[in-house]
Amino acid sequence: MADTAETIVRVEGLRKSFGDLEVLKDINFSVKRGEVVTIIGSSGSGKSTLLRCINLLEEPDAGHVWFEGKDLTDLSTNVDKLRQDIGMVFQSFNLFANKNVLDNCTLAPVTLKRMSKAEAEKVAMGHLESVGLADFAHADVRRLSGGQRQRVAIARALCMDPTVMLFDEPTSALDPEIVGEVLEVMRQLAQQGMTMVVVTHEMAFAREVSDRVVFMDKGVILEQGAPAQVFGHPKEARTREFLARYLQD
Repeated sequence: MADTAETIVRVEGLRKSFGDLEVLKDINFSVKRGEVVTIIGSSGSGKSTLLRCINLLEEPDAGHVWFEGKDLTDLSTNVDKLRQDIGMVFQSFNLFANKNVLDNCTLAPVTLKRMSKAEAEKVAMGHLESVGLADFAHADVRRLSGGQRQRVAIARALCMDPTVMLFDEPTSALDPEIVGEVLEVMRQLAQQGMTMVVVTHEMAFAREVSDRVVFMDKGVILEQGAPAQVFGHPKEARTREFLARYLQD
């Protein structure tokens, strides 16, 4: 990733507490256009909270989040408008159970981007095709497997033509045998140049697909760098300890 690449997301001095528990402690972090950044670390290290602060699903207690040069934490910023350009894929899919696959994908483009229904459906079918689910466009989402639902969630996010995609442990709710189908869709997105920030426990994915790996521990970014450096030559004892548990095989 060239240093001249445009910075899409910049986080400065971010702090977040829940009651007496300080979850994020002075986080500084940025993502460049076209970069794939994976965030790894133990449960409770602050990974998902950092991701949710990037699009203000969690409101930081202090610090700033800049998205395409605009400060999301500035009260004068139209966060809802900017958030339309930030795709989010959740651990638990968050699909509308009362709508079919196609309607899940067209709702936001029609209501938020004022796209015609016909145009939204054409866009949606293109993205459903890319995730291998065009034949399920009129299916009830409740009848789909977990892997299919997560692929619908990815297609739905892509229908808004986002600048960046945030993935919050997108495979952790899936049965092991269907994790691969979701990771394959994410690999294809990375190859197409999508800017991605991925919180994950899938170490092979982080190692193969990332431009940069960020290791979080107890609310701080303890170490970050290219996958070869973080996985092959971690500087911090805590990083080595964490990776040893995941890379025993």
